[in-house]
Amino acid sequence: MGETQQGTPERYTIISSDCHAGGNMAAYEEYLDPAWRDEFKAWRGAYRNPYRDLQDDGRSRNWDDERRLSEQYADGIVAEITFPNTVPPFYPTGALVARPPADRADYERRFAGISAHNRWLRDWCARHPDQRRGLPQIFAEDLDDAVATLEWAAAEGFRSFLLPHIPPDSDLPGYWDPRWDRLWAAAADLDLIMTQHGGNGGPDYGKAPAAGVIFLMEVPFYSHRNLAHLIMSGVFERFPKLRYVMTEQGVAWLVEELRRMDGYHRQMRAGRVGELGFAADIVLPHKPSEYFDRNVWIGASFPSPDEAAAIRKVGVHKAMWGSDYPHHEGTYPYSLESLQRAFSDWSTADMRAVLGANAADLYGFDLDRLAPLAATHGPSVEQVATPLAEIPAKATSPAFFKP
Repeated sequence: MGETQQGTPERYTIISSDCHAGGNMAAYEEYLDPAWRDEFKAWRGAYRNPYRDLQDDGRSRNWDDERRLSEQYADGIVAEITFPNTVPPFYPTGALVARPPADRADYERRFAGISAHNRWLRDWCARHPDQRRGLPQIFAEDLDDAVATLEWAAAEGFRSFLLPHIPPDSDLPGYWDPRWDRLWAAAADLDLIMTQHGGNGGPDYGKAPAAGVIFLMEVPFYSHRNLAHLIMSGVFERFPKLRYVMTEQGVAWLVEELRRMDGYHRQMRAGRVGELGFAADIVLPHKPSEYFDRNVWIGASFPSPDEAAAIRKVGVHKAMWGSDYPHHEGTYPYSLESLQRAFSDWSTADMRAVLGANAADLYGFDLDRLAPLAATHGPSVEQVATPLAEIPAKATSPAFFKP
C-alpha cells in the first residue's frame, strides 16, 4: 500500500485553488492601450506598493516563472487557479480590496488598467497552459463592459472569471436583484465559472484606530453573504447551469448557513417565517442545500483541522484545497506540514479529490498531463498520512494556528 507496482511512492497531484499573480509595472505598461500610456507614467510616479508581504525581493514571485515554478514544485504543487495580486494601472491598491471607482472618469481609468492585467494574464497562463487557470476581472458598474469582457475571456480560452463583490454602501444592488440576470445569462451561455475571493465587499471603515480589527471581524460576513443572495433569490433556479466558487472564505460556517437556509425554506413553504409572509412564487422548488450541491464549490484555503472536518460535512466533492501562494498567510513553504496537520487521517481517495481531482474536473485541468510533474514533485501518500510532529518554527499560515 502506498506504492505503485514499480515500487515508487504513490504521490498526490496538487492543484492549488488559491494562488495569486500579477505583472510588474513594465509589463502592465506594455499591455496598456497606447492612449493611456502618458497618463500611466504620471500615475506610476506616485505609486507605492501596498503589500507588506510582497515588498522588495518578494515581489518577483508574482511574475517570475522560474522562481514561481521552482518554489511551487518544492512545495509539492504542480498547478494553480490564479487570482490577481499586483496593483494594476490606475488603482489605489490591490484590485481585490480596492473600493469601487469614485466616478465615471475613475471607472474609465481603472477599466483600462484591468484590461491590461487581463491581457497580461492571458499570455502568462499561455506560457504554462497545463498548469494555470487565470481569472480575468470584470467591473460590476457597467454591464455592457462586463459582458463584453466575458465574451473576450471565453474567446481567449479562459474557464472562469473573478466575480466582484458589491459593497453594502455601493449604489449597486446586491446579487439578489434581477439587474444581474444579464450577467448570469452571459456566464451560463459562455460556460464560464463564477469565482469569488474573500476579503472585500465590506463598507469603508475609514481611518479610526480600530478600523483594521473591525475589518477583520466583519470581513467574513461580507464575503459569505453572496451565497444566500444567489441561492435564496432564485439565481440558480433561473440559471441552473451556473457554477459558482467561493475561495478563501472558510468552510465551517457553511454547515450552519446551509442548515439555516433550509430551515427558512421549510417555513416559507408553509407560507410564513414569523411575521413575514411569502408568496408561492418566491419559494424555491428545491432546498437551498440542494442548489449548493449542484451549483457551488469551495476553494478551501489553508484549512485547519476543524476546517478539514467541516469539508466532510459539506461534502468532499465540493472542496478544493488552496495554498494562497505567495501570501504571508499562505502555506508555502510548509504545505506538506499543513496537510499533515489537517488531513493525516483522511483516505487516499478523499485526499485525491480535495487536492486535485475536484479542481481538475471543474476548471478543466488534464490530470494525465500533470502526472509526470506530480510524480517528481508531489508529496507521497505516506508523507501526507504522517501526523505532524511539530509546527515549523517559521510558519505564518493560519493553517498551523487555528484549531
